[in-house]
Amino acid sequence: MKMKKVIILIILLGMFFFRIPTETVAMSHYQTVGTTTGLVTANALNVRQGPGTGYKVVTVIPKNQYIRIFAQIGDWYVVQTEGDYVGMVSKKYIKLIYPTGGVTDTTNPPSNPDTENSNGLTADEQETFDLINAQRTAAGLQPLQIDPEVQNVARAKAQDMVNNNYFSHTSPTYGSPFDMLKSYGVKYKAAGENIAGNSSNQGAVNAWMNSEGHKANILSNNYNYTGLGVVSSPKYGKIYVQMFIGK
Repeated sequence: MKMKKVIILIILLGMFFFRIPTETVAMSHYQTVGTTTGLVTANALNVRQGPGTGYKVVTVIPKNQYIRIFAQIGDWYVVQTEGDYVGMVSKKYIKLIYPTGGVTDTTNPPSNPDTENSNGLTADEQETFDLINAQRTAAGLQPLQIDPEVQNVARAKAQDMVNNNYFSHTSPTYGSPFDMLKSYGVKYKAAGENIAGNSSNQGAVNAWMNSEGHKANILSNNYNYTGLGVVSSPKYGKIYVQMFIGK
């Protein structure tokens, strides 16, 4: 009887001290970066399937393109690019773009893109405005300032393009951009206009920067004030109108 008790005790002790090891796999810790926008600084940046050079490349982004940033894992960012590729890029080749006046709270994004902020801009307009000024700053230029009157003109022109289903600098309602500025009582020394149809703010700015004429407006020293209208479009996703003036 004592022998049976000793055997049972040995078995129990063996189960306690010699458990079979199990393998566990932990997910990498991620963190937010305070903004959702980044500018590519490398000539050609690889987007990979994971946080390391050993992962497969899914696409390549050229220099000065914008990407949307979701989170950071180690020295890598989780991003979305044009074409809706999702992957990871090395953070050392990304310049973070922060909105004017502070850091974006990415944990509580605006619930309505049409709600105006303290600058009188909607969320889409503010983001596009910040992306434009980031390009000017990178080129060594002073950032543009929002002129409330020009802002009204740009927004009215964008809505007119949607309402009347056209894509042109000349409006059937208001005429040329210069006619429209004049009709709104805006005085200026120089003026210009950029228009775009795109599904994203980053895409619109990228398209402008890849067009010599639009890029020239954005990077012109002749302009120091602007207005930016972004409205929903059933045809393009969004219509963008940016009016530039110099005072």
